Amino acid sequence: MRTFTTIEDLEAAVGENLGYTEWLEITQERVDTFAEATGDFQWIHVDPEKAKDGPFGGTIAHGYLTLSLIPIFSVELFSLDTPGAKLNYGSNKVRFMNPVRVGKRIRATATVTKFEEIKSGRQLTVSYTIEIEGEEKPAMIAETITLLL
Repeated sequence: MRTFTTIEDLEAAVGENLGYTEWLEITQERVDTFAEATGDFQWIHVDPEKAKDGPFGGTIAHGYLTLSLIPIFSVELFSLDTPGAKLNYGSNKVRFMNPVRVGKRIRATATVTKFEEIKSGRQLTVSYTIEIEGEEKPAMIAETITLLL
């Protein structure tokens, strides 16, 4: 895991790949819990019997569930031990490119893509790719922004 302690460390890291996380299995329990939290009970996610005959041969994770795992993955890749508050500022880009079937394992890789000064502080942009074990096409790509005050 990479630990950033200074602004200069972050500036120097632009373009740096931060490595890979451990694999994380996507279980039906995790998908059902996410459905409960979001109210998204579409059968393709929560009905294994019906989903067997669906386009993926079983249930799949919600795209937003995959996105919501970025905080779990990011702590494996890096920490921001710089002075001041750090706020999730949002995302520039999110694409769900390949469904994650329940029972599959996923992992993340991330690259620092931008670090810039703005009126209220500094913005750190990190690009994530979520891979599916054994599959060529990634599940998701997402660009997140953290505001450092």
